[in-house]
Amino acid sequence: MLADTHAPLRWRRCPPIIARYLRQADLILHAGDVCTASVLDELSGYAPLRVVRGNNDGEDVASWGAQETVQLDLAGLPVAMIHDSGPSAGRCARLQRRFPTAQLVVFGHSHIPADQRADGIRIFNPGSPTDRRRQPHGTFGLLHVDDGQLLEARIVPVEA
Repeated sequence: MLADTHAPLRWRRCPPIIARYLRQADLILHAGDVCTASVLDELSGYAPLRVVRGNNDGEDVASWGAQETVQLDLAGLPVAMIHDSGPSAGRCARLQRRFPTAQLVVFGHSHIPADQRADGIRIFNPGSPTDRRRQPHGTFGLLHVDDGQLLEARIVPVEA
């Protein structure tokens, strides 16, 4: 799972550590701010891809299929995805109201990885692999879902 790749300024091609994981992926989720559709072409070469449109994404990303939100069934787990989840205060409750059937909501925008649970919902931001802002490393996320259960959600550092 990726967010905030910001190509071509930050993402010129898929970092090798991410490519190793993507080769094993059943599905790639991108939570927006791709910035150029060529990244989506690159990522879809690894596995099927679902993407939401971020505030820096243009019409080429929208034409590729990025929507404001995505709701999907991930091996029996109801998942929603949005780029900007709003302020951190009240985020879990706000996303639960917006996506009442989702058990997991994936988001981006802040570039800051997050994994929180509250009242039957889990929210997850994989951070940014290429623009770490105030974080020690760029990051991406891994999910392992089986039979409707989220077995693992992990934030993985991208180290040089």
